[in-house]
Amino acid sequence: MQNYPYLDVKPEVAQAVAEGKPVVALESTIISHGMPYPQNVETALQVEKIIRASGAVPATIAIIGGRLKAGLSEEEIEYFGKKGMAITKASRRDLAVLCARGKDGATTVTTTMMIAHMAGIKVFATGGIGGVHRGAEKTMDISADLEELSQTPVCVVCAGAKAILDLALTLEYLETHGVPVIGYGTDELPAFYSRHSGLKVDYRMDTPEEIAEALRAAESLHMRGGMLVTNPIPEEYSMDASVIGNAIEEALREMDALGIHGKECTPFLLSKVKDLTGGDSLESNIRLVYNNAALAARIAAAYAK
Repeated sequence: MQNYPYLDVKPEVAQAVAEGKPVVALESTIISHGMPYPQNVETALQVEKIIRASGAVPATIAIIGGRLKAGLSEEEIEYFGKKGMAITKASRRDLAVLCARGKDGATTVTTTMMIAHMAGIKVFATGGIGGVHRGAEKTMDISADLEELSQTPVCVVCAGAKAILDLALTLEYLETHGVPVIGYGTDELPAFYSRHSGLKVDYRMDTPEEIAEALRAAESLHMRGGMLVTNPIPEEYSMDASVIGNAIEEALREMDALGIHGKECTPFLLSKVKDLTGGDSLESNIRLVYNNAALAARIAAAYAK
C-alpha cells in the first residue's frame, strides 16, 4: 500500500485488508447531512451490524481533526451524528485544506471512494450517488461523484442516483466517462426512492459472484475508473413515483426561490422532500441503505474468495 501520511486505518480494517478479507466502506455525509439525530447514528450503527452479519468488516470513513479515517469507533459516529450540519461536507476540492487545517469533514461519495482506495478497500455502499442536477445545461451543476467514478477503481453499490437529479443526463455523463452501470437483478436504473425510472442500465447481473468477477477482470485489465452497481429499493419500501415526483418539483421551486445552490442543494432537497412526504422518504432512505449494505458485503465476500 502506498504511504499516505494523513491516513489512519482502524486496526481491524487494516488487518482485514492485509489478509484479503472482505471490507465495505461507508460514507459519513449520510450521518451528518443525510438524516436528523439520533436516527443518523442509529442507522449508521445498524448498517455496520448488517455488514458484519453478511460476513464483512465495515469501515465508516470520515475526516476528524485533519486525519483521514478509514474505520470509525461508535464514539466517533456519535460525534458526527450530534455535530450534524456543523461538519463540513467534504468533496475532493476540500480534502487537502481540511487536512492542512486539522478540521473535520463528512465524506461524500467522492471522498469516501478516494479514502477507501488509499486504504485498499474495493467495495463501498451508499444510499444514492450524486449526478447531473436538473437544469445543469444552465448551471453546470454536476456532482464530483461522477468524475470520481471515472478515475478511482472502487465498486460503488447504491440505489441509483438521487431522484432529485436528472437521471437521464447522469447516465449519459457516466457513459461518456466510461463508467459501467450495472443493475443488480434489473435491466432498469433504480430511481432511489422507487424501483423504476424507465431508463436502461448497461448490464444486468443477478449474483454478487458475477459482479465480483467483473471487478477482478477490471483489476487485471488495470482499468482506471470504478464500477457502479445499482440495487433497487426493496418493493415494500418503494414509493409511488408520482408522489415523489410532485414533492421534488415543489422542493425545487422553493430551492430556486431561496437562491440555494452548490453543495447545499442536496441536503435542502432531501430534507424538504422528507417533510412533504410526511417522513415516508426518510424511512425509504434508511431501508435502501440497509439493502445496499447487505449487497455490498456479499460482493466484497465474493471478491475476497
